[in-house]
Amino acid sequence: MAQYISFLIDIVAISLLVFGLYFPRHRRRELVVAYLGVNIGVLVVASALSFSGGTAGLGLGFALFGVLSIIRLRSTELDHHEVAYYFSALALGILGALGQASLWISAALTAMILLVMAVGDHPRLLRGYRRQILVLDTAFTDQVALIAHLERLLGARVHYANVQRVDLVNDTTIVDVRYSDRVRSGAAEMVTEPAGASR
Repeated sequence: MAQYISFLIDIVAISLLVFGLYFPRHRRRELVVAYLGVNIGVLVVASALSFSGGTAGLGLGFALFGVLSIIRLRSTELDHHEVAYYFSALALGILGALGQASLWISAALTAMILLVMAVGDHPRLLRGYRRQILVLDTAFTDQVALIAHLERLLGARVHYANVQRVDLVNDTTIVDVRYSDRVRSGAAEMVTEPAGASR
């Protein structure tokens, strides 16, 4: 009986994660089936192996975490928040498969995962902070001048600027910049974007 309750908790949890948190916020349809498939697949396989005795299910869980990490390192299609949802879906499946041993602990850990994802991925959390990779039509070799140019261009406070490439022949700079929106007063400043700068 505890096993079926654990399975039900997992199904409810993955439904909340995918349809209550991820899709309403990010609207990437193809990852919905990926998260559901990962969760249910891990739930089924880990449950089957856990009945074979010992820590087989737990060992499988760690192995799947490792495989997913390798996939992430070789992938350019996933953002970091999408990887976090992958790990959450995977963890929920493992908890659902092994939760019959301690149902209340499994339920509490499941709720904790959902709570962390709900808060950590909330649109209002640190919403003023952004990251972009910009291509500038000027070759900057001076970091101070680069940051000053970026702040004028973006109308924001630059916290980090990592130059990825400077092309002195074509007079361009590729830079990874992280910045936060400035809090404007009632008389907002008018920031004019320099001509020729492209993103």
